[in-house]
Amino acid sequence: MTSATPVRTSRTRLPRWATSFGVQIIAALIIGLGLGLVAKYTGSTEASPNGLGATLKIIGSSYVSLLQAAVVPLIFTAVVSSIANLRQVSNAAKLAWNTLLWFAITALIAVTIGIGLGVLVRPGAGTGLAADAEYAGRTGDWWAFLTGLFPKNFVGLGASTTVVDGAATTNISFNVLQILVIAIAVGIAALKVGKPAEPFLNLNASALAVIQKVLWWIIRVAPLGTIGLIGNAVAVYGWDTMGSLGKFAITIYIGLILVLFVVYPVLIKSHGLSVKQYFSGVWPAVQLGFVSRSSIGTLPLTQRVTERSLGVPREYASFAVPLGATTKMDGCAAIYPAVAAIFVAQFFGIQLDLTQYLLIVLVSVLGSAATAGTTGAVVMLTLTLSTLGLPLAGVGLLLAIDPIIDMGRTAVNVAGQALVPTIVAKRQGILDETLYNAPRTAQPFSDDVEESAPRELVDGDVSAPTTR
Repeated sequence: MTSATPVRTSRTRLPRWATSFGVQIIAALIIGLGLGLVAKYTGSTEASPNGLGATLKIIGSSYVSLLQAAVVPLIFTAVVSSIANLRQVSNAAKLAWNTLLWFAITALIAVTIGIGLGVLVRPGAGTGLAADAEYAGRTGDWWAFLTGLFPKNFVGLGASTTVVDGAATTNISFNVLQILVIAIAVGIAALKVGKPAEPFLNLNASALAVIQKVLWWIIRVAPLGTIGLIGNAVAVYGWDTMGSLGKFAITIYIGLILVLFVVYPVLIKSHGLSVKQYFSGVWPAVQLGFVSRSSIGTLPLTQRVTERSLGVPREYASFAVPLGATTKMDGCAAIYPAVAAIFVAQFFGIQLDLTQYLLIVLVSVLGSAATAGTTGAVVMLTLTLSTLGLPLAGVGLLLAIDPIIDMGRTAVNVAGQALVPTIVAKRQGILDETLYNAPRTAQPFSDDVEESAPRELVDGDVSAPTTR
């Protein structure tokens, strides 16, 4: 009697490049661009989209809504856990202070570049556009910013009602900055309470793990969301919307490129770290930030690559990255308001003096938290213009191309939110350089692993094996 020999069957695997998150995003960008152009040239408009245009809009907006829906509980649970975990890290207060200091340093560099480009390129000179006198911009002022820090309720919930043609519509919104304040207060209180707070902290940690798992599922479908977001932007605005504002948009992107590919590499290199490893580690988050236009929505992935690719300890990263996602905005709160304020002044023929340039620097370095919880940088821009005494009607001139510019702004924001924790961790001697310098062999979301997969690829690791 002969025994049956088991037959080993092997499944055909796709090439590594075909399963790469970066390749999927690039392919989605190309597909979205093509579908957007088709929609635009078949008559789709923002007011009256055709079938393809409406489909792209729904896909894009639905994906961003999915991300944002999970962001509020993520920020609360992540910040509470991070503050509680800081007791396991030596010099916790020093880490927090150094994080804020480097936020300010990089913002100062970025706003200086923005001012320099605005003065040199003069994007607002000779545009030939007419100011929209009927535009009623939202003014930002320091009192509103300071009072906005204080929560009106425990969940940072706000509501506003608008009446259009006799129909009242109530919009519910969350103030992310207030949620951050609440989370910090709860986290510090838990530390002070001590042992009696352990059940609460354990529950919070469990909730954080569940929320992150849901977010990883959402982020897995980022290529589909990319098709909708890019396709809708092209269908609605088109490349010709740049028009006479093209000079302004190009100036912004030059500033963003200088910060991302010159300033950040210099800072990384000056701390004895590999520039190549930094970009290969942070790139998945930068790509998602570019297409989603939301630092908050990209937060889960930014935190994951900061920990698992760049080697920042989890206890510190879960404190610094959520904080950076609401206050660390080198694109939205530094380069953009600087160039935009100069553009508005030049458009209306207003000469800025040295004091006003210094005010731009001050607002950009200290006021970036005003962008928390908002889409784009409109609030930051109105805060800058009102501080300088410039016409707020200038905001209306820039809204048409804001979606295109916002992609680059958010990508730089995300890169900076991973950069600062890396630099601080290196300076404090807590960076896992073995992990930082490890080959990038796995995918950002590969937690569904085959039996033959090496252990280091389990649970979504984006790096090679680590001894940490």
